Amino acid sequence: MFSLRKEKTTKISIVFISLLALLLLLTACGQTESLSDKNTTDPSNGENSVSDATNNEESAKEQVVKDAMGHEVKIPAHPQRIIASYLEDPLVALGVKPVAQWSVGNGQTVQDYLQTELQGIPTINYDLPPEEVMSFSPDLIVIGSESLVQNGLYEKYAKIAPTYVLGDEISNDWRKTLLKLGELLNQSDAAEKMLQDYDQKVKEAKEKLQNAIGEKSVAVLWLTQKQFYMVDETRSSGAVLYGDLGLNPPNLVTELSEEAKATWNPVSLEKLAELNADYIFLVNSDKAQGDITLNDPIWQGIPAVKAGHVYEMSTSSSWLYSGLIANEKIIEDVLKTLVK
Repeated sequence: MFSLRKEKTTKISIVFISLLALLLLLTACGQTESLSDKNTTDPSNGENSVSDATNNEESAKEQVVKDAMGHEVKIPAHPQRIIASYLEDPLVALGVKPVAQWSVGNGQTVQDYLQTELQGIPTINYDLPPEEVMSFSPDLIVIGSESLVQNGLYEKYAKIAPTYVLGDEISNDWRKTLLKLGELLNQSDAAEKMLQDYDQKVKEAKEKLQNAIGEKSVAVLWLTQKQFYMVDETRSSGAVLYGDLGLNPPNLVTELSEEAKATWNPVSLEKLAELNADYIFLVNSDKAQGDITLNDPIWQGIPAVKAGHVYEMSTSSSWLYSGLIANEKIIEDVLKTLVK
């Protein structure tokens, strides 16, 4: 598993991803390595499964619940063919393989960091055309934002399968999203345990980083189409570095006005000359012209660049995403880079 205002972030991100065959946001775990062992269905046949270890078949019951838009939705006790576009991170964390996975550009762009678990899962376009949704015969559809079911789309989805809308308040918070999906899939205990484990890993990582770099500041930049973007301190990888790990944001991040804030905020190369960061994590999605930008004297004159403290993260990494799995992979990258 992009000034921009919060409500426009997802659409803008999708445009950039489409043009570059990369990704992201509107903006889940140590269990990742064992997920392939927990799933009992071959992903290549388009069916998904719930781990026997995390799903109590005897106690699970059909639920009638109200979603964020007030719809009463009958959730199957054991849904087997789930479509939850752009919610694959928490699904995978819970040991569930969707029947189709989010993509952009006719399947050319997917959430690369999840492909070990989602290998063989067919793609579906990010805007969920009803005809495509119907072709997968889902037994449960989960939608993130209310904006994605406007103009009669909800009614079309609901005719295909029970359709639950999380709503922006939940879908913009990866923790709430994981807990809600755990609730819907009768895995609340598992979801809560995952968050406890995550918090413990964060605590341990935070201590290591404090010992390694102390109060030094860290910036996260995304380069695409010769334009730099700087992550907000409360979202995506910014929330992990500054919120969870307690790393210090640089001056340009703290100076962002509330009105201008988005998950990824455009910043000119000239403005970056003022960047006061000890370390820079760079996601370079501009493989066509990125070298030109990164060889510019202004970039080369930034103190962290001159000091050799720029660490380039792969475009297939999870740095543009948010979720339990994405966040844990980000933490692993930070530790490998900054803790010697």
